[in-house]
Amino acid sequence: MSEVLGKINDLVWGVPLLVLVMGVGILLTTRLGVLQFRHLGKALKYMVKNEESGIGEVTSFGALCTAMAATIGTGNIVGVATAIVAGGPGALFWMIVAACFGMATKYAEGLLAVKYRVIDESGHALGGPFYYIERGMGSNWKWLAKLFALFGAGAGLLGIGTIVQVNGIASAAKNFFDPESLNMVTILGMEYSWATVITALVVALLSALVIIGGISRIASVTTIVVPFMAVAYVLVCLTILIANLDAIPDAIASVFRGAFGMDAVAGGALGAILIAVQKGIARGIFSNESGLGSAPIAAAAAKTNEPVRQGMVSMTGTFIDTIIICNLTGLTLLVTGAWNKGLDGADATSFAFQNGLGWNPQIGSFLLMVSLAFFAFTTIIGWDYYSERCIEYLTNGSRTAVKTYRWLYIAAVLAGPFISLSAVWTIADIMNGLMAFPNLLALIVLNGVVVAETKSYFSRLEQGRIKEF
Repeated sequence: MSEVLGKINDLVWGVPLLVLVMGVGILLTTRLGVLQFRHLGKALKYMVKNEESGIGEVTSFGALCTAMAATIGTGNIVGVATAIVAGGPGALFWMIVAACFGMATKYAEGLLAVKYRVIDESGHALGGPFYYIERGMGSNWKWLAKLFALFGAGAGLLGIGTIVQVNGIASAAKNFFDPESLNMVTILGMEYSWATVITALVVALLSALVIIGGISRIASVTTIVVPFMAVAYVLVCLTILIANLDAIPDAIASVFRGAFGMDAVAGGALGAILIAVQKGIARGIFSNESGLGSAPIAAAAAKTNEPVRQGMVSMTGTFIDTIIICNLTGLTLLVTGAWNKGLDGADATSFAFQNGLGWNPQIGSFLLMVSLAFFAFTTIIGWDYYSERCIEYLTNGSRTAVKTYRWLYIAAVLAGPFISLSAVWTIADIMNGLMAFPNLLALIVLNGVVVAETKSYFSRLEQGRIKEF
């Protein structure tokens, strides 16, 4: 089964999908006149300044934090290490390139999510790829929208939202509190560390307390936790870089050399470049989710009257996730030499944190455990929101179906640490990849709508017909 899933995953995440994701990003970047860089400053201001009279369920910042809660996760810590270990330092360069184009993709997703969303009489907002496929492309494409929703619900429940994340938290807790496996308990004939069992119970309980409260509680939690964890993680990485200041110039040089195969012998240069490109782009997409169609589900709940404004807020998520956080993770791996020690992704990051600070290695282990715990926990609650909206669309708004799914989701979180990850990561990757195809098709078809909305907004802004702040 693992072999079959591996082949399916290789097919889904093969060259066609990577080319499609990058192609859509390049298309939108070109058609929008590099908007993601020309208006990045304005977007960052919109990120923290909400509309006073906007219609929706949560603030624009709350919607962004809900989306970032799902995107800033183990991919920023473990995924980056996996890419660099497998593809060399050059993978970091291509990860950043993918993010630069991905910002345009995320902008379009956020814009379309607000433009085609549905808000009922109670103020409940529902939107995302399923609605901009159905309402933007036409009712004849509703089957494609249903397919996206099915893959989204599956991705949340079967892997990326639950089992993978809580497993990461439990593993980090065990490695810190019980590295020698001295405190064990037998459950259903299998032995587990008490650290694993306690972690499972605590994370499931905390997840339930947040998830049961719906989008309002999820947004209220993420607006506090996400900025805190992002800033704290950035400060730790910067501290490691400052402690290894003399190694930074060579690390940066190795990124560019690796990106263009300069370190490989003549005959292997092309192969080295291709591996760096594939690993960098694939892990970058997995981390920031640009093009997958997940983030616009959260964007649709934003209190805003302007699709363009929320699109700009949405694209800052990719900027923060990859260009800042993933980049810093990559540099810490390079300056400490962790990427070239024969370690896998998680162990390489652990080595960087333990040895990069130059103090007690236990401090680095503790900081990594806390970072993984926060990152993974917020991904759990963020993906629950995505998944519930997918179920809501699939069942035509059935509250019973949504509540049933919610409890199944919490149960999956509880069971996560006791389930083998051998096939879970692969299933999660497959579901994520399958989500991307319907979404990217819609972005291609509706790119003219994105351009027209953008021109209209900035025209009205110049004429003073919009109150910007």
